[in-house]
Amino acid sequence: MSEPRSAQQHAAHGLRPWFEPTLLAVTTSALLIGVIAWAVGATGTADAAWMAGTAVAIVPALAWMALALWRGRTGVDLIAVLSLGGTLAVHEYLAGSLIAVMLASGQALDSAAQCRASHDLRALLEHAPRFAHRYTGDALETVAVDQVRAGDLLLVSPGEVVPVDGWVGGGAAVLDEAVLTGESVHVERGAGEPVRSGGVNAGPAFDLRVSATAEESTYAGIVRLARQAGAERAPVVRLADRYAAWFLPLALLLAGTAWLITGSAVGAVAVLVVATPCPLLLAVPVAVVSGMSRASRVGVIIRDGTALENLGHATTGIMDKTGTLTAGRPTVVDVIAAPAVDPEEVLRLAASLDQASPHILAEAIVAHARRQQLTLTPPRDASEQPGRGMTGIVDGRRVEVGKLALPESRPRWTDAVLNRAMLDAAAIAWVSCEGELRGAVLLRDPLRRDAPRTLRRLRKAGLRRLVMLTGDRAEPAREVATVLGLDWVHAEQTPAEKVARVRDESETATTIMVGDGVNDAPALAAATVGIAMGARGATASSEAADVVLTSDRLDRVADAMSIARRARGIAVQSAAVGMGLSIIAMGVAAVGWLPPAAGALLQEGIDVAVIVNALRALRGSHRGELAVPHSTEDLLHRFASEQEKLRETLHLIRDTADLVSEAPGSTKALAALSQTRAFLDQRLVPHERAEETQLYPAIAAALGGSEATATMSRMHAEIDRLSRRIGAHLKLAESHDRIGDDQIEDLLATLYGLHAVLRLHFTQEEENYFALADTDRDS
Repeated sequence: MSEPRSAQQHAAHGLRPWFEPTLLAVTTSALLIGVIAWAVGATGTADAAWMAGTAVAIVPALAWMALALWRGRTGVDLIAVLSLGGTLAVHEYLAGSLIAVMLASGQALDSAAQCRASHDLRALLEHAPRFAHRYTGDALETVAVDQVRAGDLLLVSPGEVVPVDGWVGGGAAVLDEAVLTGESVHVERGAGEPVRSGGVNAGPAFDLRVSATAEESTYAGIVRLARQAGAERAPVVRLADRYAAWFLPLALLLAGTAWLITGSAVGAVAVLVVATPCPLLLAVPVAVVSGMSRASRVGVIIRDGTALENLGHATTGIMDKTGTLTAGRPTVVDVIAAPAVDPEEVLRLAASLDQASPHILAEAIVAHARRQQLTLTPPRDASEQPGRGMTGIVDGRRVEVGKLALPESRPRWTDAVLNRAMLDAAAIAWVSCEGELRGAVLLRDPLRRDAPRTLRRLRKAGLRRLVMLTGDRAEPAREVATVLGLDWVHAEQTPAEKVARVRDESETATTIMVGDGVNDAPALAAATVGIAMGARGATASSEAADVVLTSDRLDRVADAMSIARRARGIAVQSAAVGMGLSIIAMGVAAVGWLPPAAGALLQEGIDVAVIVNALRALRGSHRGELAVPHSTEDLLHRFASEQEKLRETLHLIRDTADLVSEAPGSTKALAALSQTRAFLDQRLVPHERAEETQLYPAIAAALGGSEATATMSRMHAEIDRLSRRIGAHLKLAESHDRIGDDQIEDLLATLYGLHAVLRLHFTQEEENYFALADTDRDS
């Protein structure tokens, strides 16, 4: 049964784009021809034209009514059919023609609101491998992927998609499994370890021993999940139909009453004419289409009216982590060097070698070194070792970067690196030179700058529960959830588990799901409203979603929800006011004071009023949104860029404190304190003072006055106080050529305190101020 029904639905969707505009053109033409004929005295021709327009509208109206009844709903079309038939029966052809035009207009608007992009998950299918390289004896042959059987030995070349599930046949494999887990960090699989289909070979070629056919493999399962989730999504009741459920019985009751009072069918038809729910047929679609148009102006594509209506009253938000709440691009958070080794040298060696690597962590290290303006040396004989990292010659010395095996009697400083990585949920890239461990680079995927503000806006817009789903480990997932104040987090989730979680949440509430990767496509399809971060080229998730963000800005989710809530509210208001006026007119018609033609004209007046009101959804509301002038936005980008560079140097303050704690009387500690003071005087404090005098006054207007920046100005004062205190300590130490024992306790408190204050202050500015700027310009 499902296949014929699907074919009929596809055929209907194919006819709809041209049928409804044609119906509107025909009924409008019939009405105008009749008006012209009536004006010149050809009443017979006028009646014929109006009758034809009415008759043309009855046929599709009957079909729409039958379809609604077949689906178990008494839609707004039933009253339209009764009124159209009634006007023909009592020869009120003008009224019938007016109703026909209103009905056709409403259906055309509704069709525009529901013009939806294909949900066939074309991108998922395009990503699926079609061929595999199979060993046959000593030869290698290319075969269709559906010919691969369990036990076969395949060769997976660099850059190829793993065609089927299996395990590494020998050596090691480096895989980009973002399509499966959403995580941007590559994973290494050793000999005998399992490999899932759909991942991309990000390293050298490796052998794959097949454990499952293509149909039984992981990637095929993802495609099936997305299809099933879309097919099994529960049907929703449109806003107009919910109102029609009680409006219809009331209209029929009044029509029957009119017939009894007047003793004529004309009175009943007059009631049905003014009862024709044009506020539902017109005002609701106009408000919905206006909301969709408003959303498109801010880079949010809402595929149909149902999605906008559901988005407007959603109460649960489900978020992916990587690429949605976080940036999806690892960054260097710290460089830790072995004793007597310069951290800048560690970074320079690592970045010089990593220039030859396509690994996402290597790209982050190189980018960080270039921002520090380090001079990088082109490496020689560089090669990537799966499961280890890079090795090569830099400045005539052999350098290794990556997951190096630590010696059994490892240095004590490495314990601090391991502890820091665990606490910060960071990845470690160890750096060795000539076989000696020199340092480590810590990397992590940072939180999006606009994430905290966006989630606060979403709660304000009506979301009462916020949940995170991620394929990442529990530790970093919980940290992100804690910072953002999420209600629940599900970590280490497979695509199938994500779908199950979304379905569980959707059973108890109207849900939105926000994601950006192909692995999110099934979950997006399962949610009441799926929202895809479409700017990153994750076409599969975009195809499966109801809402697509065309820019890489999380705050657009809050914009979309605010617009949807306002548009839905205007639609409800327009429908309620319009139906209230219609009920009054129905009462007048029921006692015989309003004939059908006059009732149709009165209904047109009501329609104009509610449509004008519905068009307010085009303007939108700025409540909850903060806009800044372009000149202020330029300032925000300038100071954000400066602060990012300062953040990369903040470790200097903590490193100095560590050195003062370990060797307070050494000349090295005094030199480090002098270097820190120079950093504060020459870079940090001037930056903070410029913010105070240039940036804060500029953004005060957008934030509602100078009081909004008062607490941050107080932070500037505290930063300046602590900086001057460090300067006083340096002056005292220089007078004795060493840091005195009586200075240590206060100096350590000042240094560590300043480091903590600056990290907090930078985070607050990024969240409260810099997030106001267009992040698309940051790239």
